[in-house]
Amino acid sequence: MSHKVRIANTDLVVNPIGLGTNAVGGHNLYPNLDEQQGMDMVRDAINHGVDFLDTAFIYGPRYSEELVGKVVKEIGKRHDVVIATKAAHNFVDGEMRMDNSPAFLKQSVDEALRRLQTDYIDLFYIHFPDEDTPKDEAVGALKELKDAGKIRAIGVSNFSPEQLKEANKDGYVDVLQGLYNLMQREAEQEFFDYTKTKQISFVPFFPLASGLLAGKYKEDTTFPEGDLRNNQAHFQGEAFRENLAKVEKLREIASQKQVEVPHLVLAWYLANDAIDVIIPGAKNGSQVQSNLQTLDVTISEAEYRAISDIFA
Repeated sequence: MSHKVRIANTDLVVNPIGLGTNAVGGHNLYPNLDEQQGMDMVRDAINHGVDFLDTAFIYGPRYSEELVGKVVKEIGKRHDVVIATKAAHNFVDGEMRMDNSPAFLKQSVDEALRRLQTDYIDLFYIHFPDEDTPKDEAVGALKELKDAGKIRAIGVSNFSPEQLKEANKDGYVDVLQGLYNLMQREAEQEFFDYTKTKQISFVPFFPLASGLLAGKYKEDTTFPEGDLRNNQAHFQGEAFRENLAKVEKLREIASQKQVEVPHLVLAWYLANDAIDVIIPGAKNGSQVQSNLQTLDVTISEAEYRAISDIFA
């Protein structure tokens, strides 16, 4: 697939359809994960042209980075793959707290390098803000690591607009990862003007709203105990029914275009000039290959507005 994009002002050039790997070794997020299946999926993704992998310390914890690193090393394509990872969760005496201190971030990068079996990380995010560290100091530590060649680009995730502006005081932030999907669109007001002006790329997480926007659920769908969807508002009661009705309207547009619902939704994000890449998750290789069909979908301005209006 020759369709490549540059992520903001970085030198990271990737297929715009990446892979979120929280279901690779993310035992603390999903019950009953098969690690071999997760590794096979990463291998399958890379073999089909996915070259942007998004992981994090807290997926597992640690296992996701280890499994992703293992596959990339086995395939021998480290320089063809862009790896993003994240840290902020600090376990001290069994207690978990968020930590953005320069010392902790530097230690986290070194530990992630070991787990990923690599000598550089392409994109490193502060996963969540802490309450104490000035955000420009936290990012300053990452800038030192970037100058040292340990990371290639700097990201922050889950930051408020104020925290992002503080983090970017010196203009070092390349990427903001945040919650954004057709049903949860606050980022349009809160971030997009700023990120576009500052040439910060916005990477949405939960782009398919945990599968809801993929059009694969019905009113009687239930999820296993411990599944994160059981705690999400848009899967509950009346809201769930209303969202399913909106997805049916998407299905009408998709069938007119002879494409599938998730591909239409993902293409809608990529049509937004605030967004360069998306990282839909997957549980197996066929879902990865399905996500890649998004690249064949083009959306007109009229269609973009029509989709937007359904979820306005």
